Amino acid sequence: MVLNASLWQILHFKGVKMSKIIAANFKSNLTRAKVCAYAEGLESLLKSLNVPCKSETCKNASLGEGLQDSAIQPKSHLQVSIFPSATALLDDSFAHFHIGAQNAYFAQSGGFTGEITLKQLEEFRISHLLIGHSERRTLFGESQDFINEKFRFFKEAGFSIYYCIGEFLEVREKGENALKEFLSKQLSGIDTSYSKLIIAYEPIWAIGTGVSASLKQIESTHKMLSQLTDAPLLYGGSVNANNASEILSLPYVNGVLVGSASFELEGFGEIIRAGIKSS
Repeated sequence: MVLNASLWQILHFKGVKMSKIIAANFKSNLTRAKVCAYAEGLESLLKSLNVPCKSETCKNASLGEGLQDSAIQPKSHLQVSIFPSATALLDDSFAHFHIGAQNAYFAQSGGFTGEITLKQLEEFRISHLLIGHSERRTLFGESQDFINEKFRFFKEAGFSIYYCIGEFLEVREKGENALKEFLSKQLSGIDTSYSKLIIAYEPIWAIGTGVSASLKQIESTHKMLSQLTDAPLLYGGSVNANNASEILSLPYVNGVLVGSASFELEGFGEIIRAGIKSS
């Protein structure tokens, strides 16, 4: 049987350099003042590392022959996004990284107390969004149907969607077939061919526990997911400066979604450097 390998992996094996995606989920941490300082520091860091500007990334991709000149070729192949809490959202106007939202309701505006909607995000020029995070599913009761509605709405709005999936430990312990069935259900109703879809695999038992999945577990799960979608695949779950290099060097891993290890720029910077080395 011939496997339908991810487009990202086909290009990788053909020697085409693909951008790694490094994303930070601040959750309910970091005040607005701290996020402002963090963002300024991150912008300076990425510039010093020769990470191309967001606009330059798109422009350079269409230059063709111009990129053959190593003098103008960007040193780093990297996409960086940070996801602050709603009260700390900043205008997505930084040159080298995106500001994204951790959550939003699927409406232009309206009577949705405690939520933020499309109009609020548009004011900040935000077009990147986390959907399906396990904490939204488990703590706030977001069902698959609810998540599907959110996905469809923000897909229609043209957002880059970081779609999170992941299993409980008891599912993992039942074996590969149970794992595939569980993750497939979390993808049901989602357009896995959407061009702005990024899938973040975060085993629930590894989130915030300090215990990451093993390299073998990460690789095998990402390989399985690559047969279901061509979307880039991120790993999340206790990613830190010590294990990022090994994780990012794995086949089928196109980036990482970082939690607590991203709260301080110094640690997140080390993960960014690991992403550059693996690109």
